[in-house]
Amino acid sequence: MSAKRDYYEVLGVSREAGAAEIKKAYRKRAMEFHPDRNPDDPEAEERFKECAEAFEVLSDDQKRQLYDQFGHEGPRGAGFQGFSGADEIFAHFGDLFGDLFGNLGFGGGGRRGGPQRGSDLKMVLDVPFMEAVEGSERELTIPKRVDCEDCKGTGAEPGTEPTTCRDCNGRGQVVHTQGFFRVQTTCPRCRGRGQIIEHRCGTCSGSGTVQKESTLTVRIPAGIDEGQTLRVPGAGQPGTLGGPAGNLYVVIRV
Repeated sequence: MSAKRDYYEVLGVSREAGAAEIKKAYRKRAMEFHPDRNPDDPEAEERFKECAEAFEVLSDDQKRQLYDQFGHEGPRGAGFQGFSGADEIFAHFGDLFGDLFGNLGFGGGGRRGGPQRGSDLKMVLDVPFMEAVEGSERELTIPKRVDCEDCKGTGAEPGTEPTTCRDCNGRGQVVHTQGFFRVQTTCPRCRGRGQIIEHRCGTCSGSGTVQKESTLTVRIPAGIDEGQTLRVPGAGQPGTLGGPAGNLYVVIRV
């Protein structure tokens, strides 16, 4: 995986930046790389995740202090592992996205309730020169979240099913009127999922996924060049609530 960039650099702020400046910078970056503005663009989604991680750390005094002292290992040692994809970001920040984007047509998180496609994964693979010339097969081990086998990705206890949220009718968003504006925000009852899980799966605690290492074989075509990207359909993060998995993009480095 590529090395993480400095969080201050990601948001374009100085190390002395205050909370208001950090929030303003995040709003600008999040608008630029928002998935609704960049559909099916794995690079933009990766930048969106990167900005969210930077904001989560720099907007929290304790995490920021750890980061300033120890770099990326500081917040990680305190339990912050980043985000697996855009849907997790929307669920985590909740109504903050309504505050950031409510009047700009993004509809809170800009995501519909119900099944959602999983986010794409990207990794860099070092390939010896002769393998690049002649072609080969490589076995990759990828840490990622996979569908929970017990609940089949629904998040509900086996034998039960999620029900449609009555507050948002399954849309994952509710509309508020503020003066002349209609503002969409994440539904507080279902947290944007569009569904309510009355009895959560004990294995995955209702998330529908569990963390595992996944192994797969990738064919390196003969004559591949430095910087070329291989696309492995369906090998990315699993979808939520039964949605399809994202893709894996492997960037070749010779």
